Amino acid sequence: MRIALIDNGSLEPAAHRALRAAALALTERTGLAVEAVSWRHSDRIPAAELDGAAAATLAPWVCRHLRQGEAEFLFIPFFVSGQGAIAGLVRADLETLRRDEGGFAFAFTAGLSPAVEILGEILAARVRETIAARGLPPPAVIVVDHGGPVRRSAELRDDVTAAARARLGGEITGIAAASMESPDGPDFAFNQPLFAAQLAAPGFNRADVVVAPLFLAPGRHAGPQGDLAQIARDAAARAPGLRVHFAALIGSHPLAIATFGRTLREALPAPAVL
Repeated sequence: MRIALIDNGSLEPAAHRALRAAALALTERTGLAVEAVSWRHSDRIPAAELDGAAAATLAPWVCRHLRQGEAEFLFIPFFVSGQGAIAGLVRADLETLRRDEGGFAFAFTAGLSPAVEILGEILAARVRETIAARGLPPPAVIVVDHGGPVRRSAELRDDVTAAARARLGGEITGIAAASMESPDGPDFAFNQPLFAAQLAAPGFNRADVVVAPLFLAPGRHAGPQGDLAQIARDAAARAPGLRVHFAALIGSHPLAIATFGRTLREALPAPAVL
């Protein structure tokens, strides 16, 4: 059985490097060989920007192993929500590939999405790290996810925010959940409020605000030059008293790696009893 930690993919080298680092951490933790594979996009990153080793993407990676006679695959979803839109598209691509290539077996581990309390603990830890590193008085906190067409992802964001709120208590002045973006229309109102709007809301539009991104790795959206940072810069330009501090991302936190490792072990076939 081939095991892969799989993400959406990105043209940003930092995103695939983070995926590789997490796969290596899982290998070291479990003693199982875990490979880093992106759904799409990452194979367009020049290999020179990835220490000379080109990124693997899903369809070519599966086909290469099929040619070698391997036909069982276990995927660890490197997504916050294993029931989100991208995770569904990955599964659909695998079904199409299985039909086209004559059949193989694949499964997914539970990943992080069932671990609401653990995600809340990770976010609380990231907020505390930021408060300590910057010497902040109790700040307001915004937990921000990507936003998308699947209600369950927004519900997970809200549940995780509630779990973080319970842990942080009086260490913060308030906490709110927001999404970076949303499809248009009333059917997607569950993504509201958007991050830009929350940064303009009373209690979040002045003084110190810690942004806790519900993102696993840096890329086009998260990270110092990402969309979230630009939205924060624009908000600070409109409100000179606003000071936005970004907490570290969650994918590299030891509790995230431990959870991925546990769900991987749980997904493995039980050893045969002789």
